[in-house]
Amino acid sequence: MNENLVRGKQAVVLGLGESGRAAAELLCQKGANVIIRDNYLNERVDQVARGLGARGMRVETQATGFTPCRFDLGVLSPGINPSVPLVTQLKRERVPVIGELELAYRFCTVPVVAVTGTNGKSTTTELVAASLSAGGLQTVACGNIGVPFSDVVRAGEPLDVITLEVSSFQLEGIETFRPRVAVYLNFTPDHLDRYQTMGEYRQAKIRVFMNQTAEDFAVVNPDCELPALAARRVTVSAYHGGADYTFTGGYLCYHGQRVLAQEKTRLRGPHNAENQLAALAVADLHGVPLTETIDALRAYRALPHRCEVVRERGGVTFINDSKATNIDALEKALLGQTRPVVLIAGGKDKGFDFAPLKNLLAEKAREVVAIGEVQDKLVAAWGQYVRCHRAADFAEAVSVSARLARAGDVVLLSPGCSSYDMFKNFEDRGRQFGELVAKLD
Repeated sequence: MNENLVRGKQAVVLGLGESGRAAAELLCQKGANVIIRDNYLNERVDQVARGLGARGMRVETQATGFTPCRFDLGVLSPGINPSVPLVTQLKRERVPVIGELELAYRFCTVPVVAVTGTNGKSTTTELVAASLSAGGLQTVACGNIGVPFSDVVRAGEPLDVITLEVSSFQLEGIETFRPRVAVYLNFTPDHLDRYQTMGEYRQAKIRVFMNQTAEDFAVVNPDCELPALAARRVTVSAYHGGADYTFTGGYLCYHGQRVLAQEKTRLRGPHNAENQLAALAVADLHGVPLTETIDALRAYRALPHRCEVVRERGGVTFINDSKATNIDALEKALLGQTRPVVLIAGGKDKGFDFAPLKNLLAEKAREVVAIGEVQDKLVAAWGQYVRCHRAADFAEAVSVSARLARAGDVVLLSPGCSSYDMFKNFEDRGRQFGELVAKLD
C-alpha cells in the first residue's frame, strides 16, 4: 500500500485489542485520520485509549456513542467477528474492510514466512525464527504469537525476513497477503463457536496459500486435505515415510537421511517432531547451513503453558498445558504421558464433541476434574469410562486433583477448551495454575 493511499484518509479500526491498537498506530504513522471503535471500554482498553487519544486518535464505544462519519477504509481486529453490526454497517456503506494482517503486509518491504495450522503454530514460529537467526538472517517472530505484525512494520527495523504466526481469524481479512513460504501444520476441530462448520474453518485456513505463485513455497503436512497449490510443495510428516522431511526411529530425517535425534532436543513426541521438521524445511529453503539449524533446534526451549512441568510434589508431577484449547491438543498431551493422569479439563464451550477421547481417557487417566462451562458435557461424554468430578472453581479443581493424585501420577492441566469463561486468556489460566500448585502444602 502506497502511503499516499491512506494519508489524509478517514480510517476506522474495529476492536481495541493488541492487533487493533497496533493497526491504529501504523495508520496514524502513515498519515491517516484514525477512529477506533469497540463495543466495550474496560480498564485496559481505557488506558490504551488515553494513550492513542494523546496522539490525535479518537476511541469510541457503545457507551460514548459512534460519531456519524464517512470512512475510506476499515481495519478489522482478528478478535472481532465479521458478522457483528460494527462490521456489517461498514460493508453496507461499501467501505473497504481488511484485516490487521493485510494492513501490515501492504506496508511490509521484506519477505514473509507465515505459519498456520490448528496446533503447534507458536512453537513452530519460534523454531523457524531461531533457525533463521542461527543462519545469520535478521528476523523476528510476530503476529498471532504476541507482537502484532503492524508493530514490527511500524518499527521499520532492518530485517531479512519476517516470521509470522497467522490464525484463521487473521486470514479472513486478507486480500493481497502473499508469504514467500507458507507453513500449514495440521487441521483439526477448533473455533466452532466462530465458524458454523469445519468446512468454513478450513476455508479460512487455506487462504494462506491463495496469493502464492510458482516462485513461492508451501511447507505442508501430506495428511491435510488441500486444494491444488501454485507454490512449490515441501512435505513434512512424523507419521508417513514418503514425505520430504520425516520422523523415523526417533530421528528427524531429510529424504531418509538422519539429521538429528529428537532426544538431543528439549521437545518430545511426534507432534513436536512435525514442528521441528517444518522449521528444518524453512531453514533449508533459506540456505541456512544444517549445522546451524541443528544447534538452534537443540537449544530451543518450549514456550510456557505447553506441557510445562511446574512442580514435583510427593512423587506427583504437575504439568501446565493451558495452551491446549482444543481436542486435538488435549489428545496430544495425553498421548505424551507415560504415567497415570489426573486430568483437569474444561472451559468455554467451543462446540466440540468430546466423546472420541473416551477410549484414550480410559487408557491414560485415573480421574478427571471438570471445570468451567462444559463440565456437564465432559461428564456426559467420559463419565462411563473414567471417574469424573466437578469443581466449583479453579482453586477447588487444583486442590481436588492434588488430593486424588498418588505418588507416580501426573496432574495434567490440559483443558481442551478456551479459557474465556473463567480467565483473561490461556496464559492467565496457566499462571493461576502454577500459583495454586505452588501453594499446595
